[in-house]
Amino acid sequence: MTESNTKTKSKDNSSKGEVPAAAEGQQPEQQQQQQQRRGRDRKGGRRDRRGQERDSEWQERVVQIRRVSKTVKGGKKMSFRAIVVVGNERGQVGVGVGKAGDVIGAVRKGVADGKKHVVRVPLTRNNSIPTLSNGRDGAASVLIRPAAPGTGVIAGGSIRTVLELAGIKNVLAKRLGSKTPLNNARAAMVALQSLRTHKATAKERGISLEQIYS
Repeated sequence: MTESNTKTKSKDNSSKGEVPAAAEGQQPEQQQQQQQRRGRDRKGGRRDRRGQERDSEWQERVVQIRRVSKTVKGGKKMSFRAIVVVGNERGQVGVGVGKAGDVIGAVRKGVADGKKHVVRVPLTRNNSIPTLSNGRDGAASVLIRPAAPGTGVIAGGSIRTVLELAGIKNVLAKRLGSKTPLNNARAAMVALQSLRTHKATAKERGISLEQIYS
């Protein structure tokens, strides 16, 4: 009886001694994994918040939605085309076009395309443009010129949408060619892209800023 009791006690002691050793080896690893996961979650949360803040700065406006068709083998394939203007009202604006089988998908593609073709616009203290500019795309021609404070945005159609989302609040614009919204929006983008401040012009020409005004 004594030998059997001693054997069972020795087995129990060995098993008890082995379990804590294994547990002690596993706990630090599990803690490290949990800490790494928490750090990743925190970093991911910060990135998501930053992405949401960046997305919240941008505004989207749909200029036109049209139903278009494409002739394929066996008939016509119907889809939708959306013209979208994207801007943050701080000097950045873009025009995009998206096509899809549904309206929501077309708008989504238009927004993504507009963010790929963003143009930076130089703004003055009065939220106007520095100089007169003329843009042309296809048969559309757009004339944009600065205005005094309190004038507002004197423009129409897709040109007005582009100017408002760019952050311009005092400007005069005139359409001189085609009435197509897409061509007018792109012509306005060309005009805004060609704008230069007086300081940048003086630097390119290698002269002082006073010589430009003289």
